[in-house]
Amino acid sequence: MSKTNSSENSTRIVPDNPTPTVQFRPHHFLCALGFQGKGYSDDFTANMVQIVDETLRAPGGDDQQIEVVRNTDDICAPCPKRRGLRCSNQDGIDKLDKAHLRALKLEYGNTLTWGEAKDRIRKHIAPEGLQVICSGCQWLQYGMCESAVRKLRS
Repeated sequence: MSKTNSSENSTRIVPDNPTPTVQFRPHHFLCALGFQGKGYSDDFTANMVQIVDETLRAPGGDDQQIEVVRNTDDICAPCPKRRGLRCSNQDGIDKLDKAHLRALKLEYGNTLTWGEAKDRIRKHIAPEGLQVICSGCQWLQYGMCESAVRKLRS
């Protein structure tokens, strides 16, 4: 047994997982759900394909452990907007992350599975609510996350 997992109402021990834990900023849970093969650069998109399509959406992906982190994460690694542990739009990212922490009832340092994350999205995020919690996101206008949330909730 290795990590303590703070779920919505309890804390439990998570068994050792041979798959490395993925690190996500809070807003990246919805980015991963809505990902459709587009990104900021070829390297960024390839990284998203590896994390989302080849890990989270692959068989067993719902068991993938994800740690909620405050600074840049595994998705940010090849992003052209990355500046060390921060983003060139850090104020906007902080706003997105705070809104997603509240909406998903998460805290920095929580560890949960992708399946648990999808359950939180299904329970706490209405498609029309993305206009508020994702305000300022350049991808919001394309409707990918809204469509993904609708599909998840159907």
